[in-house]
Amino acid sequence: MTEPVAGKPEPRQPRELSNVHEFLDEVRLRPGMWVRRSSLQHLDSILVGYAVASEIHDTGEPFDFWHLGPFSQWLWKRLGMAYPSALGWAVEIERAAEAAGTQPVEMSFSLLDEFRAEPGGPARC
Repeated sequence: MTEPVAGKPEPRQPRELSNVHEFLDEVRLRPGMWVRRSSLQHLDSILVGYAVASEIHDTGEPFDFWHLGPFSQWLWKRLGMAYPSALGWAVEIERAAEAAGTQPVEMSFSLLDEFRAEPGGPARC
């Protein structure tokens, strides 16, 4: 087992997490483990599964990542899109990352940080 890096949080077990934003923080720590081939579409699928499980277990947790949910609505404005994309947030971030010459996963977490920082944005914990 490797030693923890000073200042970098230790990965946690899923049972230790209390919401989707904490889960995304775990994905950020080890994206290669969670996001196959750096495809945000895979991450989107994981998040849909998370939302379905939350509904089944009646957690009452708000979910920001549905296709036309709060994150998508914010993203369309942030990317300067006049109308919602039929392709979804994952594809649009992948397209924006390609145009900017950056990695999609890196861009997605940068955008997520902006979204979280918005007044009235989602509570992380």
